[in-house]
Amino acid sequence: MDKKTAIAIDGPAGAGKSTIARMLAEKLGIVYIDTGAMYRAVALEAVRRGIDTKDRKKLEEMVREVDISIKLTGQGQAVFLGKENVNHLIRTPEISIGSSNVAAVPEVRKKMVELQREIAGTNSIVMDGRDIGTRVIPDAGLKIFLTASVEERAKRRYKELNEAGNTSVTLQEVEDDIRYRDLNDMTRDCDPLRPADDAKILDTTGIPVEQVVELIMEELYKLMED
Repeated sequence: MDKKTAIAIDGPAGAGKSTIARMLAEKLGIVYIDTGAMYRAVALEAVRRGIDTKDRKKLEEMVREVDISIKLTGQGQAVFLGKENVNHLIRTPEISIGSSNVAAVPEVRKKMVELQREIAGTNSIVMDGRDIGTRVIPDAGLKIFLTASVEERAKRRYKELNEAGNTSVTLQEVEDDIRYRDLNDMTRDCDPLRPADDAKILDTTGIPVEQVVELIMEELYKLMED
């Protein structure tokens, strides 16, 4: 792979972006970046400070001083608030909703996009999120937009939460959360969720993740042959 090969994977909550992007990066031997984790870290910091994740003014003030960074370790990506690794704290339903809220704030997005572009500028990457192909790295060599039915995405996220030990949340709560995040992500004024004009759209409903990875690999091979 060339030094700055970039693959952008976008899509709504629960579409399988993180799992598929991670597997793809491992297969290609390049870096995987989960940009959603960065917004989750912002939401976590807001909650810790008692800031409403919809309070644009206070979030704009907070994001100017908050220290968020990504470190690449042997175990993959680690998201830090200052010197604290917060990977294990940012996957709760509360933080999921909060991340969607803070992601609608232009100043938050501006800072996160700057950090994401810095990473993309120095690594061959597979990067997933909501606006990777449209905003963060619009010149990515391959752009994929993953989607799936709300019901399928809710079942996947519910399974993930249970496997992580979060057994207090119900399937209906997860589905409601996903519908909320879809509406929030697609209707925000700043960089709304949408496929890039040149993205390959893949509906993953009922398709095993391994097969989705192979479909993306096929798209990559096509580009390499052109």
